[in-house]
Amino acid sequence: MKALLLNLDPLRFVALHALSPLSKKFCYQGPFSTVKLVDMPDPTLPSPEWIKIKTRLCGVCGSDINLMFMKDSPSAMPFTSFPCVPGHEFCGNVVEVGAAVSNVKKGDLVTAVPALNCETRGIKPVCPSCASGSTANCDNFAEGVFAPGMFVGICKDINGGFAEYVVVHKSQAYVVPAGVSPESATLTEPLAVGLQAVLDNRPEDKDKALIIGGGVIGAMVVKSIRGLDCGCDITVVEPSAFAADYIRKCGANRTIKGGIIEAAIEITGGRAYKPLLGERVVMGGFDKVFDTVGNANTLNMALRVTATNGTLSVIGIGKEVKLDLTTLWLKLQTVKGCYGYRYNDIGGVRKHTFAMSLDLIASGKVMVDDMLTHKFPLGKYREMIGINLNKDANRAMKTAFSFE
Repeated sequence: MKALLLNLDPLRFVALHALSPLSKKFCYQGPFSTVKLVDMPDPTLPSPEWIKIKTRLCGVCGSDINLMFMKDSPSAMPFTSFPCVPGHEFCGNVVEVGAAVSNVKKGDLVTAVPALNCETRGIKPVCPSCASGSTANCDNFAEGVFAPGMFVGICKDINGGFAEYVVVHKSQAYVVPAGVSPESATLTEPLAVGLQAVLDNRPEDKDKALIIGGGVIGAMVVKSIRGLDCGCDITVVEPSAFAADYIRKCGANRTIKGGIIEAAIEITGGRAYKPLLGERVVMGGFDKVFDTVGNANTLNMALRVTATNGTLSVIGIGKEVKLDLTTLWLKLQTVKGCYGYRYNDIGGVRKHTFAMSLDLIASGKVMVDDMLTHKFPLGKYREMIGINLNKDANRAMKTAFSFE
């Protein structure tokens, strides 16, 4: 099968750290490119509990691009193995079913939770995280029968959706409801990320919410808030005029390019105080804050404008940062890490975020397929990367590889 293989061996890593400041193109063109199109054997079922899927669409995540350009935190490297085939936002039709599988059948259009947790790795008993339902936050991402990898696409043993075929464990597979398009099914994963963040930091109607970053995940946070029928006031920080226009259509009350301190004063009625050194601190501020960027600047600013007893959800995955934690104790703030999705108890019913996301899409309460602005065949991966490096100029929200 055709697949896009990603490798970060030590020689390539050293060479690209020297060359990439000269041009980012060294990372995806030439002899030290981190990615290349290859022919490789089709994946086989690891056990009777697995299924094989013929890929139809696979979304390109910002984390895929970051990995190609070596922007991930070194702390995550023990939970990744190379060479690997990226792609964790996919849908496709089932072409082979293991003997121990009963929840899907041949021909079904499915999407999949990508986490490679205890159940997929054959580990018994499962870890405390998996036992509690937080299956995307497993303690055993580097253990079990497979090489290290938090999810499908960053594990050398289980290829992702940047390939014609992919295998997943029966526990990962979700049949796509009738009437839901492959485009929508492909975007179930990023919607689930936004939805889980909102479920963990759910605004009330009276709250003032701030979202830093109006890209794909920022839009999914807005869509999730509105899909859950929350009428809170939503402000989104997004410098791109194209993305800002889209996120207002998703249900944001307003977008701003910057001036977060000023926005906190005007929108929430907060008061800003200037220390002898450094940025102002807002007393009052936003009740619920979601940082989808996750760098030092955005996190420090987010803490300054989060209200007393407010909660900051950190969704963006960045490198090491230095934080001023004064407001954390001064305003009794809560900072939540956000990663992936899990089983949630909603009204006494235990339901996975993927199932909830598919329900929201199928019911029409959330629309996601309008985000998919660009599709590429796998052979045009360099063009796809170029589009993602300059989304604003190319009017791109979400890109995907198409195998149809």
